[in-house]
Amino acid sequence: MIVTDKISVVRTMRWSDPNTEWGLVPTMGYLHEGHLSLVRQSIAENDRTVVTIYVNPTQFAPGEDLDAYPRDVDRDLGLLEKSGVDLVFVPDDATMYPEGFQTTVAVGNLTRLLEGTSRPSHFEGVTTIVTKLFNIVQPSRAYFGQKDAQQAIVIRQLVSDLNVNLDLVICPIIRESDGLAMSSRNVRLDSKQRVAAIVLCEALQSAISAIERGESDGAALRKIMAETIQKEPLARIDYISVADPVTLKEVSNFEGEVLLSMAVFFGDVRLIDNALMK
Repeated sequence: MIVTDKISVVRTMRWSDPNTEWGLVPTMGYLHEGHLSLVRQSIAENDRTVVTIYVNPTQFAPGEDLDAYPRDVDRDLGLLEKSGVDLVFVPDDATMYPEGFQTTVAVGNLTRLLEGTSRPSHFEGVTTIVTKLFNIVQPSRAYFGQKDAQQAIVIRQLVSDLNVNLDLVICPIIRESDGLAMSSRNVRLDSKQRVAAIVLCEALQSAISAIERGESDGAALRKIMAETIQKEPLARIDYISVADPVTLKEVSNFEGEVLLSMAVFFGDVRLIDNALMK
């Protein structure tokens, strides 16, 4: 496994054989089983796999948890080497945002809803860094997790609008045994918050059960999820959504697919979760 912080090394290795198919797994590090599931799928579907580890400062607003975001690059590299990754790109800020950098990539309406309401500058940072990684690596396929559902939808729009020459692969959410969606931020929960955080999965399950009983009213489903979360005193709701999975607009009555999603604070730790339902 080759580890580098240089764009030139990535490009040289990527194009050493132009007929080789490459998979890209972008991460911010502090890897868990969710990340590794993306890595395994990339390895299964491509000749070579590159993982990027970079905590992107432009997707954090002032006052968010950039400094507190967990980091352990040595641990991450050990996990990736065991997984059979070919190349790990670990750039620094000066590499990704050199002096004089002034170009950003913005997706429109999709980024102004849900996460975009709570974190207005977040997605411009995401779409800019993802576009840079796509251009640096030029992969055949890129792998993202369904846990960041809105991010996946935004990046799909980006790939379509800008005619990016790759296949976007969205992989299922990986959960702990008690149902909590795996996240690098979970390690910041104290023991009581960790137990309380299960309420996210419980809220989704309560809405899923209602849908399976025939409920299709968006307001009713939002109320079901809110009431479940509000029973947990350590939880503070940021938003709860029952939205169209293409436009991300809130639905009243729906047919077909619907995206259930939420963001909830436990202390200063903000967790997200979602479920895509028919």
